[in-house]
Amino acid sequence: MNTKVFLTEDEMPRQWYNLAADLPSPMQPPLGPDGNPISPDMLAPVFPMNLIEQEVSQERWIDIPEGVQELLRLWRPSPLYRALRLEKALGTPARIYYKNEGVSPAGSHKPNTAVAQAWYNKQFGIKRITTETGAGQWGSALAFACSLLGLECKVFMVRISFDQKPYRKLMMQTWNANCVPSPSPETNAGRDILKKMPDTPGSLGIAISEAIEAAVTDQSGQTRYSLGSVLNHVLLHQTIIGQEAKKQLAKAGEKKVDAVIACAGGGSNFAGIAFPFISDKINGADIAFYACEPTSCPTLTRGPFAYDFGDVASTTPLLPMHTLGHTFVPPPIHAGGLRYHGMAPLVSQTVVEGLVTPRAFDQLECYEAAVQWARTEGFIPAPETSHAIACVIDEAKKAKEAGQEKVILFNWSGHGLMDLNGYGAYFSGKLTNYALPDKDLKESLAPLDKLPKAKSIKTGKW
Repeated sequence: MNTKVFLTEDEMPRQWYNLAADLPSPMQPPLGPDGNPISPDMLAPVFPMNLIEQEVSQERWIDIPEGVQELLRLWRPSPLYRALRLEKALGTPARIYYKNEGVSPAGSHKPNTAVAQAWYNKQFGIKRITTETGAGQWGSALAFACSLLGLECKVFMVRISFDQKPYRKLMMQTWNANCVPSPSPETNAGRDILKKMPDTPGSLGIAISEAIEAAVTDQSGQTRYSLGSVLNHVLLHQTIIGQEAKKQLAKAGEKKVDAVIACAGGGSNFAGIAFPFISDKINGADIAFYACEPTSCPTLTRGPFAYDFGDVASTTPLLPMHTLGHTFVPPPIHAGGLRYHGMAPLVSQTVVEGLVTPRAFDQLECYEAAVQWARTEGFIPAPETSHAIACVIDEAKKAKEAGQEKVILFNWSGHGLMDLNGYGAYFSGKLTNYALPDKDLKESLAPLDKLPKAKSIKTGKW
């Protein structure tokens, strides 16, 4: 029985899959400050037009340029593993497979879109890219991509993660990027936040405000902003994960998948593994999808589906998404990549439609699952990835109780070798669970009352 299933470089996907073309219920458009739908040209100061075209595309398949393919071949196709040792430890009849996205140079799935975005920016004549990062996975990935393509890169890193994960900053510096803690005194948005909350741990919403401001205020016009999750074109680039997994499962002799699982912060790694399979579910396949998030930042499980800004300073368009409110500042959990107040509109719509089931897990449960994983499968997972593992273990135990031979697929979205401080805190008993109080949630959602309302449009089929 093989532990790994490989594809050759010739078997890499040649196109990205766009779920927007197949959604059974339509997406609601992004809105401007006046409540009217935005036009693509309104995004031009922030993104290059070639990426804006992908953002608004309704085409099912979008070709991957050879220049992007060449960069992806540095680590793709990524291997599909069978978690045989975990299966044995759990005594489950379930067969557990995982896509190992930790094999990329930056150690996560993030370079799948980072190299694409950097390539398209360079084709458009852009010289500098600004971005934000939570745990540092995305900042590291974009720093790596910009280094390959000769672009300048500036990263605003959420302060708590900047302090907790110093080696992420060093990775970015090694790839010639400039990384600063957010909120910073370098932008109006950062200075305003520091004046109000000088001891804030920061948030992705704050860091996004700073990164966008730094891009649009460049008078040369040669700087653009890049986002590591949430937006349609970012999710699009990640779908190579699920497409590869389909081919590999077929090589492993599997005829169907029963459950597809991934952690969800902004939605990119979940979309990457799940969207190609959600297409199958739309067309009649019986597959369960679980998007896993922290109980301390329960965007999908407790946040309403509403129009909201993607950042604290309200500089982004209003997006229809599950949200905890753009002013929400989550507790300083170690899964920094899952500390975002909103969810990708495309992922949110799959939840509204009933195609995807969101689940929330406590921090200690996730670390317990991560340690069990490391002591059976060997690889040390990122704290974000541990949320998916906790769900996998739960589903595998259910399969054991029911005596069912289920096939479970999940996205092992990144390794935790830069996150060992979190493991140290767990082993020393310093970590606790953070449950978001109803009072705090109600307070962070209050600003939504003044914004346009999103409709929960669904077919009722699922």
